[in-house]
Amino acid sequence: MQSHVFDSSGVNDHEDLTEAKEANGTTWIRVSDATDEELQQVAGTFGIHELELDDVRNDVRPKTEIFPEHVFTLVKTAVLRAGDTTFEEEVRSETVGIFIGEDWVVTLSLTTLRAVGKVWNAVTREDQRILSRGPDFTAYRILDNVTNDYFDLIDEVEDDIEAVEEEVVGATGIETLEDINSLRRELLSVRRVLWPSRDAVGVLARGDDNVIEERHEKYFRDVYDQLVQLVELIETYRDLVTGARDIYLNSISMNMNEVMKTLTVVATIILPLTFVVGIYGMNFSVMPELGWEYAYHAVMLGMVGIAAIMLLYFREESWL
Repeated sequence: MQSHVFDSSGVNDHEDLTEAKEANGTTWIRVSDATDEELQQVAGTFGIHELELDDVRNDVRPKTEIFPEHVFTLVKTAVLRAGDTTFEEEVRSETVGIFIGEDWVVTLSLTTLRAVGKVWNAVTREDQRILSRGPDFTAYRILDNVTNDYFDLIDEVEDDIEAVEEEVVGATGIETLEDINSLRRELLSVRRVLWPSRDAVGVLARGDDNVIEERHEKYFRDVYDQLVQLVELIETYRDLVTGARDIYLNSISMNMNEVMKTLTVVATIILPLTFVVGIYGMNFSVMPELGWEYAYHAVMLGMVGIAAIMLLYFREESWL
């Protein structure tokens, strides 16, 4: 648990939460991987309800809730990482709760997040673009970093889609289908994060609360527009993956048709040969040609001739 109290004149740190809250300037309390006792201390100092803490700890969907003294926004970071039980990449999300008061902001996460850390380091360096503004602008910068990470994730997914599109033409292996299904799962996971995040930021962009300053609403609208763009990209990529799956299934079907055509031609050629063999396998006593010295050779030659004529016919008809 860390604290910054800052304004245009500089940054100060306070170990005591009450002192930090009452100090002049904007108070930022950054909490990550905290104990229950620390969480209760933060909640008691800033009037955060226990249910809000539970929302962060229980990994609920992104949302924004407006309370009399503060605004609670919950969003999720998302990155592609190898799974716990497989080497395949999957979308891993982490929850961050942002509590915005009149002159304070509290960020709560279960782990240390890069999107929050970048803004924290900017405040530590006394970046005047942040110090000279209120807590709502600090929250905006965090949301903007989270959104930028979404774009990085989308770029990685786009590369995977391009690789699958090149692979899918003429592919018949089960590995290609597994890659397609993996992409579908990734896109579904990203969509589950982006859709509610868009709605959560939309509440802040509309200015429904008294915490977000009017001059800063345009920044939240910019983040909202970016999230709308990301949602549209996800829907487009889902269509591309669906199209790749259709191409793969058509390729499988065409390959199966070729196999069936080949087997049909083979069976058709063997059919008259089986008829000839069946005649001479009836063992009738009166079959004059059986006594002929060259009967066996003539039958074999005739069967080869029948097969050759049928092959030529099939080729003439473009069946082979």
